[in-house]
Parts: sequence; C-alpha cells; structure tokens
Amino acid sequence: MLSEVRYVRSGGASIAFQAFGSGPPDVVFAPGFVSQLDLAWEEPLLAGFLRGLAAFSRVVWFDRAGTGLSDARPGPPALEDEVQDVEAVMDAAGCERAVHFGVAVGAGLCVHHAVEHAERVSGLVLFAGHARLLRSDDYPWGWDAEQYAAVLEQIDTGWSRGEVVELMNPGVAGDERFRAWFRRYCRAGASPAQVRRVFETCAAMDLVPLLQRLDVPTLLLHRVDAGWLSVEGSRFLAERIPGARLVELPGNDHWPWIGDSDGVLREVQGFVTDRRPSRRERPVWGPEALTQREREVARMAAEGASARAIAERLCISERTAEAHIAHVYLKLDIHSRVELARRAEAFGL
Repeated sequence: MLSEVRYVRSGGASIAFQAFGSGPPDVVFAPGFVSQLDLAWEEPLLAGFLRGLAAFSRVVWFDRAGTGLSDARPGPPALEDEVQDVEAVMDAAGCERAVHFGVAVGAGLCVHHAVEHAERVSGLVLFAGHARLLRSDDYPWGWDAEQYAAVLEQIDTGWSRGEVVELMNPGVAGDERFRAWFRRYCRAGASPAQVRRVFETCAAMDLVPLLQRLDVPTLLLHRVDAGWLSVEGSRFLAERIPGARLVELPGNDHWPWIGDSDGVLREVQGFVTDRRPSRRERPVWGPEALTQREREVARMAAEGASARAIAERLCISERTAEAHIAHVYLKLDIHSRVELARRAEAFGL
C-alpha cells in the first residue's frame, strides 16, 4: 500500500503528494493543519485509516506548503496559493474530478476549492468543520481569545514534545507508543514558527460568505463530544450549505482515525460510492481485516514460531500456515517476522 512520494511545482514551491488505492472514484484527502507523508504510514491507526479509504477509492493527499515534505513559501501561508496547490496536485496525479475529504482546517481548504473550481469537485466530506476558528458575536462556538492564546503558547513551548495531542485526541493521551510517534510527527511536520503561521491563517479564515455558493453534495461529520472544535460548528455549516447532510458521531477525539474510525469510513464510503457497508463487513486492510485463524497465526509467528510449528499446533498443513502468514503480511502491510514481532502490541496481538 505504501506509495511513492512525488513532487509537483506550484507557485514556486515543490508540493509533496501521494496517490494510492483502488479507485475510481478519486478522493482528495486534506488531513488538517500539519502532515508528514512518510511518517504517517508508521502509525497503525493513521495508516489503517488511509488503507480503509483506499479500499473503495483512489486517495490523493499532500503535505501543505511549509509542512512535512513540501517547501515553505516566504511570508504567511496564503489561502489562494493553497487552492492552486490542490489544482497542481490533482493535475499531477491525473485526477480530473474528485470528492474532497477535509479535516478541520483541511475542510476549510476544500470548501474554498469547491467554490472556486466546482467543475473539479464531485462532493465534499467535511470532518470537524467550522465556519471560523475564533468566536464572534454571530458565531459563539469558536475559540475565545484566551483559548487561542493558550494554544499558541503551547505550540511555542511544547510543540517538540507533542503536548497538543492531549487537547485534540483524549483517546490516545495515555498511549505512550502513540505519543512517541506523535512527537516525531510534530517535529518532522513543521517547526513551531511554521505551525503558528498555520494557526494564524486559520484564525483569519471565514467561510460564512462562501457557504451559500457551494453547489456540490456535502456530507458533514462531527463527533458530538469533541472538545477541540465544537459540534456546533458543523451544525452551523449544515444549516447554511444547500442540501448538506450532517451525521453526528459518538466520541470526543478530533481526528477521524482516532476512536471509532470504522464508523467514519462507513459514512465516507456510503457518500463516495452510494454503498454504505454494514458493521459486520470486515475491512480490507489493518488488524481488523484479519480473520480469527489469521490472528492466531500472526500471534504465534510474532512469538517466534515457525510455519511448521504453527501447522502442527493448529493441525493444518505447513503450506496453509505459510499462506496465512503471507495474508497477514499483506493485510498489515509488513514484510518480515521481525517487523511483525516489533509491532505486535500495536496490532493488538
């Protein structure tokens, strides 16, 4: 599933992107304020979510200018430049038209692109969407000045330690494996100064004048107990985007790949393909894709058992055991027993 990172020139900057999956249809995925295409695949929760998207679409995603593997432009990020980056990435990926799936600030970018280039957008999925980041008299659900200042301070003082994850995703606050990865992801994704500039751009963004101009099918997804961005933001959008449908999901995590990610993928798949799978359908990739027998084999292989020992213990042929191991490697996107043993705990084995 790992896809080669490619680059496209846009506005004087090199923008890093990947295209992978089983589409058509195509989905342009804008994951949020910071990403890092290489390190994303090292986190099982995020990698599993990407594989889930790729099971029913071809996914195109990219690091925003100034983050991850992409060049930074001089001065603060300009939304007009980022819209052109989306155009350039779609052109380079051979993507004429796509559903846009944006998370938080990525949702705002997708809205802008859909308004300015509606001919290239077949639909919008907006997760944790909001019209404005900051509170105002006519939009009381944004952050107040004190909250905004506290986030900027935490970026300045704790970005290298990934401390912001506890505010965004309570579900992984106590997961030391995830926190260790997230610290590296933050440092590789952007410097504190770059992240501050991203948030300043977010604070200046106002989607309200654009909402009535949207003319594409729109699905809004938001977790009802999310503390980072209130569900009221998506309710506000749902009332003002023509024909939009809002699905309120259980949970309090900000990112769609944390918590009940399968529930998110079911909604997205239903919107993108007009076929919403049941909860009983097994995902194609990741630990949940393993059958009970494959999970047994994976656990024994991770503990060091050979294919012959596994076959004897399970009363199956050695060739069948080898086939199970090959299926495990494919579904978990790994290539060796050493990697399986190293990541066994993350895979729930």
